[in-house]
Amino acid sequence: MQLVRQTDEKAAERQRRQHRQPRHPGGRARAVAAVLVIAALGSACAAGSEDRGGAGRTGDGGGGGGGPVESPSGGPGRAGPGAGAEAAKKAEAGKKADAAAAVKAQALRAVAAKKWKLAKTPLAAPAPPAVKPKIATRKGFEVTGGASLPPVFTNVPTKEKVVFLTIDDGAEKDPELLRMMDELKIPYSAFLSDYVINDNYAYFKKMQARGVSLHNHTLTHPYLPGLSYEEQKREICGQQDKIKKRYGKRPELFRPPYGNYNAGTLRAAKSCGVKAVPLWSSEAFPDHMEWREWDRDLHPGDIVLTHFRGKEDWKGSMPDMIRHVMKKITDKGYAVAKLEDYV
Repeated sequence: MQLVRQTDEKAAERQRRQHRQPRHPGGRARAVAAVLVIAALGSACAAGSEDRGGAGRTGDGGGGGGGPVESPSGGPGRAGPGAGAEAAKKAEAGKKADAAAAVKAQALRAVAAKKWKLAKTPLAAPAPPAVKPKIATRKGFEVTGGASLPPVFTNVPTKEKVVFLTIDDGAEKDPELLRMMDELKIPYSAFLSDYVINDNYAYFKKMQARGVSLHNHTLTHPYLPGLSYEEQKREICGQQDKIKKRYGKRPELFRPPYGNYNAGTLRAAKSCGVKAVPLWSSEAFPDHMEWREWDRDLHPGDIVLTHFRGKEDWKGSMPDMIRHVMKKITDKGYAVAKLEDYV
């Protein structure tokens, strides 16, 4: 038993001595070194971040690599944090400016309407379509082989309440018409025949300068189906050349005299650059309208025909005709749009 106690006491003494002994100096050194390493690594990471995020923050790999880092201003090709709000403000300002301009334009049109004795102020047309509608030949107006030929149509596909005003031949050259349409800002398209405009090309040059597009209505206004293909080609392509020479541009629209044509007419027209053949849905006179459609009414996209005529040919002047047709158009809630914006 004594031996056991001594042995236990010796073991206990050894344990007490071990607890009183200091820790091994190598362990403390290793701990300190670890702290220093971690600090150094942190410093290196911070330095790398500074290199990548320096002037301009290009992130091109020159100062430590890494992917591109966006700069406060957004960097090349990127919008900064406030760019979206700034763009929205500009867009809103643009809308307000457009609205103010539209109000001003309509106010000026109201003054012009009163001056020219219109019953009502013409309505403003909506903005042109971003993409022009696809035009196809009207059913019943087809010709043999017509799939590859310019389409013949009386109406433009649109849901907007707009119609298109077109004026044929060029016999009457009333300066009042130019002033009236310019002040009222009513768009229209002219389909010209050389035999009646060649005594005053300058009149239609003034018209063109006011934004009116000049199109083809043949050289001498013949009944085209009664001519040979070559004769039709001379009539149509000859007028293309005349208009190009006098007004600088070969037309893409052609209207056959009386609305009469055959396959040869369309082939001839296509051969010299014609893209489409607009006819009409109704015809305007100073004292009445004539209708092609069974319901005798206007429809979105209708093409309205009238002529350059004076009092010796009908009951009124060109301004009288405009007053009458614009009353009809405006009363029915339609605006006049520019045909070339849709075709």
